[in-house]
Amino acid sequence: MKPSDAQPDSRIMRALQLQQAGQREAAAKLFLQELREDPKHFVALYSLAALENAKGVNDKALGYIDRALRVMPKYALAHQARSTILAQLGRYEEALRSKELALRLQEPASAAPTPEALAADGSAQTKLTVTKPAQQLGISLQAQGDHAGAQRIFEQLLAEDSRDAISLYSMAVITASEGQTVEALAYADRTIGAVPDYAPAHFARGTLLQRMGLYDDALGAFDRALEIQPDYLEAYNNRASLLQGLSREYEALESLLRALQFHPNDSKLLMNAGMILTTFKRDTDAIGYFDRLIAIDPDYDYAEGYRFFAKLHTCNWQRYEEHRSRIIEGVQAGKRLVNPLAFFAMTDDAAAQLRCAQMFTEHRYPASGHPLWKGETYRHHKIRVGYLSPDLREHPVGHLMSGVIEHHDKTRFELFGFSLGINDNSALRKRFKLAFDHFIDCKEKPSHEIAQLIRAAEIDVLVDLAGYTSGSRAEVLAMRPAPIQVNYLGYPGTMGAAYMDYIIADEIVIPKGDERFYQEKVLRLPHCYLPIDDSLQIAEQTPSRESCGLPASGLVFCSFNHDYKINPPMWKLWMDLLREHPQSVLWLMKLNDDAMKHLREQAQAHDIDPNRLVFATRVPRVEDHLARYRHADVFLDTAPYNAHSTATDVSRVGVPIVTLEQGSFASRVAASVLHSLGVEQGRVVKSYEAYWKAVHDALDRKAAHEPLSADRYPSTVEHALALEMLYADAVSKRH
Repeated sequence: MKPSDAQPDSRIMRALQLQQAGQREAAAKLFLQELREDPKHFVALYSLAALENAKGVNDKALGYIDRALRVMPKYALAHQARSTILAQLGRYEEALRSKELALRLQEPASAAPTPEALAADGSAQTKLTVTKPAQQLGISLQAQGDHAGAQRIFEQLLAEDSRDAISLYSMAVITASEGQTVEALAYADRTIGAVPDYAPAHFARGTLLQRMGLYDDALGAFDRALEIQPDYLEAYNNRASLLQGLSREYEALESLLRALQFHPNDSKLLMNAGMILTTFKRDTDAIGYFDRLIAIDPDYDYAEGYRFFAKLHTCNWQRYEEHRSRIIEGVQAGKRLVNPLAFFAMTDDAAAQLRCAQMFTEHRYPASGHPLWKGETYRHHKIRVGYLSPDLREHPVGHLMSGVIEHHDKTRFELFGFSLGINDNSALRKRFKLAFDHFIDCKEKPSHEIAQLIRAAEIDVLVDLAGYTSGSRAEVLAMRPAPIQVNYLGYPGTMGAAYMDYIIADEIVIPKGDERFYQEKVLRLPHCYLPIDDSLQIAEQTPSRESCGLPASGLVFCSFNHDYKINPPMWKLWMDLLREHPQSVLWLMKLNDDAMKHLREQAQAHDIDPNRLVFATRVPRVEDHLARYRHADVFLDTAPYNAHSTATDVSRVGVPIVTLEQGSFASRVAASVLHSLGVEQGRVVKSYEAYWKAVHDALDRKAAHEPLSADRYPSTVEHALALEMLYADAVSKRH
């Protein structure tokens, strides 16, 4: 068969062989013949540019390379060739711009780079070098997205040489991108057999093993890639991500810190290190990483919000209003600046919170394109309710929910507990294990496996108790493992996710007319949405004031809320109260040394003796913790993020609460608790001025009135019954 009669692929391969052999005229004829049939054939255009450049006909060479770039505008080597041609034409400024663009495009664009890109950047200790025209052709077709054409070339090359490493690795990349995981792994293994010290092949193998759920083997593959190439950035990132998914956060952090030794200014590494440090409550260390990140990349997704939240955790209020305003304005402008949980502490604007949650969910936890539940109708004797939570243990959410789970009607409901948190061997965890019909420890399981478990159990109603709080797994919900998915209790606001069907609330936290601020459909309990464990008894013996660190006499203003809920406007009001009552103290919860240090400094800045701040340490038993509230005269609530479980603790002891009710769910919880108790409205206020007056009213009435009682609060039996009615109604509507 004559060359002119050849099929397109073989014609181009013959032309490339002629070009490599120095038979330029014969090669050019075949390339031109190809262009007559396909004027946009990239390889032909690119090769003709090279041939014309070799002859010194640079005007024609530039024409061909420009046509090639219109076909593949992001092909780095073509921009490099254009730079060379322009320089030879004396057009140096244009040549420089093409060179700069080529360098930018040569940066690896994915976790599985092509052999050509790896050879170009020279980062791997063992590189793959393109030595055959057919290899170049295959790589070019692969870069164009013509996987079928590239695959034919590589298969032909492998028929000639089964150890052609470029073809083997390229086939691993192609088959992996098409979801053929087993085939891709086989090609990765064959690549390693051909070039044992090629780090990207080990990295690809680890990624594929991770996809298959073989996590220990995947870690071994990443480790091998790092042995070969100690600065392999993507291997560090994937290794850390895998370890985080396995709840091995300390090892993940160690991996990130090692990577930062080689890549100290890598934005992704800095962000991930900062985020993991916040989970360890090392917020000051985390702030340092976020500061470095923002200095390098001011617009990095969520960096500013994570830094602001870390600073709130340490009560570091430097440039508080400047940073807060910038984040709020950015969210309203559609910028990804903050995660929704942190945003609760910044504003009570429910509309802005919805926008923030929707952006966060769409970016970080989008709905799966392949939902696990596909519309099937389950026909069970009992309604199957699953509770998904990291807090089925010694935790405020655990205390709130334990009695509710225990009082569900087991003749009508079959209960599944999917535990995402640690096994703390506490009495509370043992209660949960006994209360659920099925208790599944999922902490060490990857998210896709948890979702598959939920689907396999044919859960009718999946209740998420965590939202976007610490230890949550929103990605499980995004896989839609259950027909009805409910947002309840642990996260006081909308998740902004279309795959969340309902949010459980009450008439106070989501008043009538506010439904438009919630992605979920609102279900309201007939009483406060927040349950209380009525089996828990306050210790009879009250610890002495001295043992609590309190002075022998004087007023005690108390606020045992989290440090991140305290802010400068509220702090100023509290300091004014201390100034008006010189013998008083402010009793706070000790959470971290940096927060205490900064709060003492803030007291000093308001001319208040820092020694008038008393920090309560944790006590082993919650019963004793409740008993010490008896020393408090007034509980000072925070805004816009209220006390939640703390409000129920305070109310059951009988300490008056003063709370500022605002526009968001998180800023109305304490008000809901007080409304449910039926107490006077004077302690639920809507302004700082009214807050000040309500504190003094509470102090004046303290001697004349009995302490508040929690007797009127709905019992766990009532809560369980009310939830069951909502669940049953949702299931009946689904059917």
